[in-house]
Amino acid sequence: MKKISIALFAIITMASCVSKKKYVALEQEKGEVVSELTKTKVEKEELEEKFAQIEARVEQYNSKINTLTDEVGSLTAENDIKFDAVGNAAVISNATKRKMRETLKQVDPSLLSEATTLKDSMNLAVSYNLKKSMDTSTLDESDDIAINIDETVVMISISDKMLFNSGSYRISNKADNILQKLADVINSEPSIEVMVEGHTDSRTINTEKVTDNWDLSVLRATSVVRKLQDRYNVDPAKLIAAGRSSYQPLTDNDTRDGRSKNRRTRIVILPNINKFFALMDNQEGVSTVD
Repeated sequence: MKKISIALFAIITMASCVSKKKYVALEQEKGEVVSELTKTKVEKEELEEKFAQIEARVEQYNSKINTLTDEVGSLTAENDIKFDAVGNAAVISNATKRKMRETLKQVDPSLLSEATTLKDSMNLAVSYNLKKSMDTSTLDESDDIAINIDETVVMISISDKMLFNSGSYRISNKADNILQKLADVINSEPSIEVMVEGHTDSRTINTEKVTDNWDLSVLRATSVVRKLQDRYNVDPAKLIAAGRSSYQPLTDNDTRDGRSKNRRTRIVILPNINKFFALMDNQEGVSTVD
């Protein structure tokens, strides 16, 4: 009996030892888990702090980028509106010069090769744009229209045979096409003002209704002005009528061809050159423009 009791005590003691070891092991494992969890939490907090710092830096960089973008935009806009002088004539902005480059890509290369200065290039570009806007290719005698720039103004010279009968200030029906196209250009931009100049050759004239060349040149100018106002709805406040008689000839009056060239009506458009380019549908270009 005594032996049995001893055996039972030994078994109980062994069982107790095993349970205590498991408990200690579990406690140790729990401690390790808690330690790992604490470590992970600390690492998470450190990562969150680093992420917040990165976000702050990204926001700072974005702010700098936006500021630089605004500055670049301002500098670009400022550069676009900087003006360059064209000899002693007009001044044009960099943006307008870019338009000229694009326009002159479409100009006849043989004409472009003759453009050696910025003024030459501007003449070509404005002439091309204006002729395209007026679509002079559809006119029967487009060679009787000359367009260029002189001292900040755009000039359109139209031979008298396209507008008037010989020795008359009455506008002929064949002038309707060119006057309509001219009115379209004038009406397209509020800032444009237009002076219509009548020019004659040197041969004297004296009729019942026309006293002399001064009279004829003025009457021709006012006839064009009235036509633009009454038929084509051009604001009369934008129009000026002037007569030059025979005192500004293009060439001598010794030949029929010379007299024909001198008998002309000159349309002087007084625009802001930059606005003038802006109202054209074309975009620009030329290698001769710096």
